[in-house]
Amino acid sequence: MRILLIGAGGREHAIAWKIAQSPQCEKLYCAPGSDGISSVAEAVNIQVGDIDGLAAFAKDKNINLTVVGPEIPLVNGIVDEFEKRGMTVFGPTRELANLEGSKVFAKEVMKRFGVPTADFKVFTSYDDAMRYLDTRPMPVVVKADGLCAGKGVVVCKLVEEARDAVTKMMRDRIFGTAGDRVIIEECLEGEEASILVLSDGKHIVPLASSQDHKRAFDNDRGPNTGGMGAYSPAPVVNDELFNKILDEIINPVIQGLARENKFYKGVLYAGVMVTNSGPKALEFNVRFGDPETQAILPRLKSDLVEAIIHSINGKLEGYTMSWDKRPCVCVVMASGGYPGSYENGMEIRGLDEVERMRDVVVFHAGTKAGRRSTDAGRLFITNGGRVLNVTALGDNIKQAVDTCYNALSKIRFDRMHYRKDIAHRALSRV
Repeated sequence: MRILLIGAGGREHAIAWKIAQSPQCEKLYCAPGSDGISSVAEAVNIQVGDIDGLAAFAKDKNINLTVVGPEIPLVNGIVDEFEKRGMTVFGPTRELANLEGSKVFAKEVMKRFGVPTADFKVFTSYDDAMRYLDTRPMPVVVKADGLCAGKGVVVCKLVEEARDAVTKMMRDRIFGTAGDRVIIEECLEGEEASILVLSDGKHIVPLASSQDHKRAFDNDRGPNTGGMGAYSPAPVVNDELFNKILDEIINPVIQGLARENKFYKGVLYAGVMVTNSGPKALEFNVRFGDPETQAILPRLKSDLVEAIIHSINGKLEGYTMSWDKRPCVCVVMASGGYPGSYENGMEIRGLDEVERMRDVVVFHAGTKAGRRSTDAGRLFITNGGRVLNVTALGDNIKQAVDTCYNALSKIRFDRMHYRKDIAHRALSRV
């Protein structure tokens, strides 16, 4: 099978790494890919937004399966275009990708199908939103409607913070048209978890649970990022709670859409808050999580390609996936200054040593190859905000954490930044 993977980040490196292990994978391309991903897939210089270019490449190379990594091409209708041209592609249609592309659409779907979530109100008028804040007890959460690279959600403890968030989104337009509408909703209290499933439009197969760390600094402080680390499984989600999330949050959406003749195929990711009154949906994403995927896929024993084909062909009923019982921890190594301004071009040292470690995998998120005049081995330099995803398996969560940070300690580049408390909630439960 000739496979095309779309994307270039750490998530895509993890997906490519897993796809390449499949006996069904004859040849793997990645567009645009990266120098790091090139260890397992041939990079193709086509950007994720160039849907026509990607479709033409897939047709020219007789691609049997296209897997879409990031959300933007899904929201822009890549699945619709590929299917129109008779090509097999993994992911939801443009309309259903709005579960991530529009937070308002997602909240309306939750309300329509009875999914437990935070109370909310939608605003298209800046003045109306500001007046509403005068009547609303704090804290609240302010969300820009559209895609904001994981940075369009602001938790506001004080009314001044909420006013500032609304002003930046609706008046200053820091997220462009994503701020045309904002949601102001109640701030749920509890512990977050990420639940991902594969769907064939009627049936689902869950992946292992995980937990992300969105804040930039230790103790969950600082601005939101695309994710500073993750681990799997999430101990807060026991078997009973896991089934409750599937029954009350995920299945109602998949089956409710199916009743409307809208068949969601692909990955559905539910961000869930575990509250004292039960699990509540925070958001939906329509693709593999980042960096959750980097902590989940190293635990997957089953053939990912086989599972994807079952999803596309509507054959997930009764299908099961096999998992390594050992936990996995992923820590993101970022450029200093991320998620704000940062510099690229820092030489990365120590990768060769870490690659020889057992039960450790490094996924490249923002690197490119450089030239080395003296030392043996391949040179990489930083080329993004999130640079590397260091992942490790362990017999228990503490061992996985220790192995991960031991590996991370061998990697060096100027101004590097990483959180030192990834999986702290899981460790507190040991």
